Amino acid sequence: MNGTRYLAEACGGDARTTVRLGSHLAPTRRLALRWLRQRARHFADALDPDPSTPWIPPLALQRVPYADHDAPAELRAWAEGARVHDAALQRLAEGLPCVFVIHDDICWYAFTARPLPVLRAVGHP
Repeated sequence: MNGTRYLAEACGGDARTTVRLGSHLAPTRRLALRWLRQRARHFADALDPDPSTPWIPPLALQRVPYADHDAPAELRAWAEGARVHDAALQRLAEGLPCVFVIHDDICWYAFTARPLPVLRAVGHP
């Protein structure tokens, strides 16, 4: 083991506030990215649920066009993108953070992962 842990965080907000939507300390960069991708899918489904989802009453949702950005679609594309995933793994392997930020007309979402070196106590190998 290389002594590195990876912090994965999801945040969101608007022009005035930032809210931490979750964080996860992972033993590997792959697990950190897996957590971020799962969170991205979860947020996409919460923002734009499938109208045929059983818990949603019939006709409760209506399709509307997105003005400038389709944040749920961008979240799903990022979560499923193999090239993006490979690039993020490479950045983390190099000790660099990876960041994905999207926004819609009223708010933004940021998904980040970064390596955290494990600090050793003085006098311990």
